[in-house]
Amino acid sequence: MSLKEISKVTGRAVHVPGDDIDTDRIIPARFMKCVTFDGLGEYMFYDVRKDADGNDRKHPLNDPSYEGASILISGNNFGCGSSREHAPQAIYRAGFRGVIAEGFAEIFFGNSTQLGMPCVTAEGKDIEKLVAAIEADPSTEVTIDLEAKKIRFGIAAIDCEIREGARSVLLNGHWDPLQDLLASEEQVEAVAGSLAYMAEK
Repeated sequence: MSLKEISKVTGRAVHVPGDDIDTDRIIPARFMKCVTFDGLGEYMFYDVRKDADGNDRKHPLNDPSYEGASILISGNNFGCGSSREHAPQAIYRAGFRGVIAEGFAEIFFGNSTQLGMPCVTAEGKDIEKLVAAIEADPSTEVTIDLEAKKIRFGIAAIDCEIREGARSVLLNGHWDPLQDLLASEEQVEAVAGSLAYMAEK
């Protein structure tokens, strides 16, 4: 049984500028003591959003104009550093369903895809146009169109790219490999039963 087919992600967007934003900035290590990923969204970008006393700093994610945004925009090499799965989990659990950047760290990209959260790349000059549009009007609706490989906002559109393997599993609803494995229980048992060493006592 496949999961939801993801061909488009639509919502308002927020720009978190900067290149080489690493996973420790996305979710500081001290918040990774959780048994499940529930509640991680509260701590996304905590150390740049909050001061030492826990008060809000000036930051796009604290700006009421972008409250409820579900698409995150950033720079190059987003999600670099350690391979912690908690980083995309924090972004997802903060309500984001897609990320647009100039480039992504490979493991972050893979972990995000397995959450059904598309990570698409666009040219810097095109991202600048998109950011200008949402800063001029934070209510602007942005759509990541995986089929057309376009990002649409207002009457404008820019090109985007995503690795074909990731695009395919998102479009076909097979983005969670564990779910695929569980859905193939009969085939797994059939293969296991055909292996001589599985029959040994």
